[in-house]
Amino acid sequence: MEENIEPLGRIFLELGPLTIYWYGALIGLGVFIGYLIATKEAVKLGYPKETYADLLLFALPISILSARVYYVIFRWEQFADHPIRAFYIWEGGLAIHGGVIGGMLTAYFFCKKRGYSFWQIADITVPSLILAQAIGRWGNFMNQEVYGGPVTREFLEGLMLPEFIINQMYINGTYYHPTFLYESIWNVLGFLLLLYLRRLNLRQGEMFMTYLVYYSVGRFFLEAVRLDYLLIGGVLKTAQVMSIILIVGAIIFTVYRRMQPDVPRYHVPALTGSPKQTTNKQKQKKKKKKK
Repeated sequence: MEENIEPLGRIFLELGPLTIYWYGALIGLGVFIGYLIATKEAVKLGYPKETYADLLLFALPISILSARVYYVIFRWEQFADHPIRAFYIWEGGLAIHGGVIGGMLTAYFFCKKRGYSFWQIADITVPSLILAQAIGRWGNFMNQEVYGGPVTREFLEGLMLPEFIINQMYINGTYYHPTFLYESIWNVLGFLLLLYLRRLNLRQGEMFMTYLVYYSVGRFFLEAVRLDYLLIGGVLKTAQVMSIILIVGAIIFTVYRRMQPDVPRYHVPALTGSPKQTTNKQKQKKKKKKK
């Protein structure tokens, strides 16, 4: 016998013709909190206060676009009959791997243009990124997606979950694993780990590689439980394949960097020795001499 449980509404706010969905609101909240944390750390290391505001101006829309394109490519059968739905991002369907790829490429060219250390910027970013992911997963919760295999209500109650989570995991007459919650908790723990690693003054790039390994390990095992997943060739789970690639690649990269003698440390003041920064200082000195 099916229980009469109404799911939580997807709409966060309606202002006339404007509708704001929980999915977008929670992703926006995660980005905003991540921006504040990253900006505080960037200023501490000597970057201009507007660094992350400028970076997000480009990286945010590109990340959203690349995350959606990645998802649509591996779930094209869902959109083949109605391609216009590929633009309905409020319905869910943003792949984090696509977003990270788009965001990191944008950050690389941004840093190259400004003479910043890409690896230092990447290290500053990842605690904010994984925390934003933890918050964003609650948008999946509101959409009743990113869930695992069927379970009983007694199982969910045994996890000591609040009633609103248990009820939201009741989908089409069946209770499911709240894998969104498992990943959100995993990401919060990853955030705390990365904050701790900041204090160790690792080589630049190693915190970013730690993020790739940590998140990928969790995602690999959670993907085995999830029911809504992307496939490669209709056989292999895309996220698991990508996780293995990232874990192996990050380990190889870290070993290689540790063999290099002159890799700067994370806490090296920003822009130290930067050709563009040196040039700017020289120009300022010339202007002062002319005065």
